[in-house]
Amino acid sequence: MTSMALNQAAGLSGMLKSGHAHYTDSVLKNVEAANELSRMVATSLGPNGMNKLVVNHLEKIFVTSDCATIVRELEVEHPAARMLQMAAERQHEECGDATNLTVSFAGELLKLTEDLLRQGLHTSEVIAGYQTASTKLTELLQTLTLYQITNPRDEAELVKVISPVLQAKQYGIHDILAPLVAKACLVVMEGSKTPSVQPESVRVVKILGSNVQQSQLVRGYVAQRSVESDIQSVAQDAKIVVFGCGVEASSTEAKGTVLMKNAEDLKSYNKTEEAKMEEIIKGIADSGVNVIVTGGTISEMALHFINRYKMLCLKISSKWELRRLCQAVRATALVRLGPPTPDEMGAAQSVKQQEIGGRAVTIFEGSGDAKLATLVLRASTSSLLQDIERAIDDGVHAVQQACRDGRLVPGAGATEAHLSVKIKQFADTCPGLDQYAIRSFAKALEFVPRTLAENAGLDAPRVVADLTAAHAAGENDMGVDITGESESGLKNCGDVVDLFITKESAFRLAIDAALTVLKVDQIIMSKQAGGPKA
Repeated sequence: MTSMALNQAAGLSGMLKSGHAHYTDSVLKNVEAANELSRMVATSLGPNGMNKLVVNHLEKIFVTSDCATIVRELEVEHPAARMLQMAAERQHEECGDATNLTVSFAGELLKLTEDLLRQGLHTSEVIAGYQTASTKLTELLQTLTLYQITNPRDEAELVKVISPVLQAKQYGIHDILAPLVAKACLVVMEGSKTPSVQPESVRVVKILGSNVQQSQLVRGYVAQRSVESDIQSVAQDAKIVVFGCGVEASSTEAKGTVLMKNAEDLKSYNKTEEAKMEEIIKGIADSGVNVIVTGGTISEMALHFINRYKMLCLKISSKWELRRLCQAVRATALVRLGPPTPDEMGAAQSVKQQEIGGRAVTIFEGSGDAKLATLVLRASTSSLLQDIERAIDDGVHAVQQACRDGRLVPGAGATEAHLSVKIKQFADTCPGLDQYAIRSFAKALEFVPRTLAENAGLDAPRVVADLTAAHAAGENDMGVDITGESESGLKNCGDVVDLFITKESAFRLAIDAALTVLKVDQIIMSKQAGGPKA
């Protein structure tokens, strides 16, 4: 029976169950934990960012500079650091890009907050200053638009959006990948009234070997399996049936016993099974189908009749891949073995088996009005293939956001440098203690150009000082020259641009995460469920 008496001498420990953890005055501890996570990913910011080698709890190895992957695979336990992790995950789901900016900016804000608190400012004053600066940042960001994507169906305009996103992850091969991603997005947009892209409609198939230059786009679906039948291609007008069940004789639910008295009974039993299977396969062939795809097993008898009726047969074990194929060819996965109706049947211009890099794949090309494109990626290592796949996913997300809002702002740290200068000027006009927090907010924005310069091996303090002077003089599109070609380390950002909607989302999530951490003064953790941890 639970006791209703409270041991006042024991304090909070007497009120809560044994095994709980309680931390007071935790603002500075939270700031320190969040700053550690920020410092970890900061060196991966920009095209010259360093990779991290992460081994997760399943001993799977990730070699990447993608912040979303890094924070997802880390088992972050500190609640404050997990706030930043959740902000990065939300940014990745919404926009695909700028996850590093979200974590890094939030961490820098909290780092500067620590100095303000030690100087004697109260947390409420810091929060009020940050909220005022955030409102001003949103207003200023609206005025920084360089130009706008007016026609998302134009490949050249899409490349402008995709190329900077790929440069941040795969600098050097973005010129090869950006046109491929743009073409894949255009394939998905075909036939739609308003241009829009769903990231799951651009599929990636990774085949080890060769180099990135050998990557190619397929208008349709690519299955990483060889065909089971003797027929290995259907040159034109492929009619496809997809079975979620196996192509084999169905077994009864209840066990039964067949009594055979002589050899004739055995012969007639086999003939009956063969006749039934031939009747099913013949019915499928008579309906006009020449390609059978199944998610289950294919019996030898069924394969024999499939070959007899000159049909191509493919087995796809994954239910997820089977659904993607149904989407590509506009087919319905059947759970019964028999002839499909015309509505249940899929179609493609051609189906063929092809060898890529010593691996047999089956290609469904030109699947009518289906909105699916497949990028076949080639690279020398599996880690590089996975990293390129993540970069392509970010590029497709960028196109999705560009279809919603095509405004572009300067990249290469130019936007952050300009906002920093303007918010510092705004802080000078603010009375009260809020101005110190607003000035720290402006200083936190310098983190992006400073980190880009550090990761590129430039003299970061000098570059930031020159960049600040340039923006104060009205040169709003000056950014950090990561190539080191210019003597000053500065360069007109040119084609290095960021989507306004992505940048705004990253700032908003970073500020929300930082303010949430600052508003916490106590952490109370219940005893963890389950047995002892290994």
